[in-house]
Amino acid sequence: MDNLLVAENIVKKYGDYTALNNVSLSVPRGSIYGLLGPNGAGKTSFIRIINQITMPDSGTVTFDGKPLEQNHVKDIGYLPEERGLYKSMKVGEQVLYLAQLKGLTKTEAKERLKYWFDRLEIGDWWNKKVQELSKGMAQKVQFVVTVLHQPKLLIFDEPFSGFDPINANLIKDEILKLREDGATVIFSTHRMESVEELCDHIALLDKSNKILDGKLIDIKKQFKSNTFEVGVSTDNEAALLSVLEDKFSIASASFKSIHDDVKMKIQIDPSSTPNELLSFLTNQGQVNHFTEVIPSASDIFIQSVQNN
Repeated sequence: MDNLLVAENIVKKYGDYTALNNVSLSVPRGSIYGLLGPNGAGKTSFIRIINQITMPDSGTVTFDGKPLEQNHVKDIGYLPEERGLYKSMKVGEQVLYLAQLKGLTKTEAKERLKYWFDRLEIGDWWNKKVQELSKGMAQKVQFVVTVLHQPKLLIFDEPFSGFDPINANLIKDEILKLREDGATVIFSTHRMESVEELCDHIALLDKSNKILDGKLIDIKKQFKSNTFEVGVSTDNEAALLSVLEDKFSIASASFKSIHDDVKMKIQIDPSSTPNELLSFLTNQGQVNHFTEVIPSASDIFIQSVQNN
């Protein structure tokens, strides 16, 4: 697999505290890579190393096939969780200044800014001071600053903070489009529903260690338990449950249905198939609901951290 960023055996200490303990990550080119973990897990320390704000005590970082160097800053866009716009400056002069720091000429910056300000419908903010903007409005401006120089790697740390659902969805769609256009994205968040919607790969850090990484779909397969949520209509619930308890591991379930069903979670043996379970159920009553329970990103996060 072609990786844009490879970190190997990264160690970072602050005095006696180890923030990263031999952490190795590979971020595939053209992917959205979820960097996850509870507070204090080491995510921010890792992001700071990529941005060369701090250096690792040991280990190596390779960017686009070469050792990470200072000149790679121009190829990275970083939207930090703590926003950094100058509140007393006008939006227009500020974004022009920041764009030129990223290596764009004034002409290039103006052209790209017009595109993004029109796209996000913020053109009338040009002469406003940042302090006049709401948190969500300022967030839009900082998003533009982050992506304006078309970096190879984008790092978004809680990018939806401060957004209402409409604008959060707008930015989500823009992140997906940036990926489609060739950007690689590292996405750090505590919002697991966003991980489900956006991420191809994830890594989970906890207590300074990497405890999980890989394609999200492969990790879901590892965590699935061959459990199915079923709803069956029957005239004799007690008899149905008795028959099922003899053959399967069952538990009550809760889901919305338009039918007066017996609702259950049924776990089957790995050697059995869903078709065998469905065939058995159809002999017991009318099957109105049958779906495999797939672990969510949130389920995986909680289970992995609790077991670590």
